[in-house]
Amino acid sequence: MTALSINLNKIALIRNSRDTEYPSVSLHAARCLNAGAHGITVHPRPDQRHIRADDCYELANLLTTAEFNIEGNPFAAPMHSDRKGVSDYPGFLEIVRQTKPDQCTLVPDSNQQLTSDHGFDLTQDAERLAPIIDELKSLKVRVSLFMDPTPEQIRLAKDIGADRIELYTGPYAHAFGSREQDEVLQAFVSASEVAAEVGLGLNAGHDLNLHNLFLFKNSVTNLLEVSIGHAFTVDAIELGLDRAVKSYLSCLK
Repeated sequence: MTALSINLNKIALIRNSRDTEYPSVSLHAARCLNAGAHGITVHPRPDQRHIRADDCYELANLLTTAEFNIEGNPFAAPMHSDRKGVSDYPGFLEIVRQTKPDQCTLVPDSNQQLTSDHGFDLTQDAERLAPIIDELKSLKVRVSLFMDPTPEQIRLAKDIGADRIELYTGPYAHAFGSREQDEVLQAFVSASEVAAEVGLGLNAGHDLNLHNLFLFKNSVTNLLEVSIGHAFTVDAIELGLDRAVKSYLSCLK
């Protein structure tokens, strides 16, 4: 079965809209796991607009039996916080060094981006990513690279030592239900076949939901894990958290 990792950024975003610790990120992580989710994903950004560094440390202590996936830009600079009760952002790689998650997903997003919207271009970034990948693997952290479904790029990911790739599925979600659906989906199918060919594990994430997930999961090859946050949070409001987790799990069977 493909593993379901719940991204809790939106829970943290709701919390951060008030000067409070409610809703609790850790409590929601525990509830997701109790409902059957296989892991938790967080994406701390330098401005700490949702997940904060302290959340990562707390979750690392909580997730002793479930998978912990931290994603982010390894080249983003640390930032000082002037918000009351919010610690400074020590830098993405420092958070990973201190927490040693099961998986680290490296993502090429800028500080100004609303959300991740493209994968790495390894013709430009491979040289500076390679030593970071080596360091993370020396910490026994599995390394995944956020990638577009481009075969040549996927082969480069293998060459620089990545363990997995996470396919950016925004284009698939956008095309779902349209005339372009099959053509766009085929690009992801081909990408999954290349990943299997070169020996890369395959993850996927971005805008996957209860409508489009089943088709994607049953089309691509060897899908190991999906990370879902925004749509899950919306569905949890409508269905309740436990039922939302179980609905996503049913799509992955």
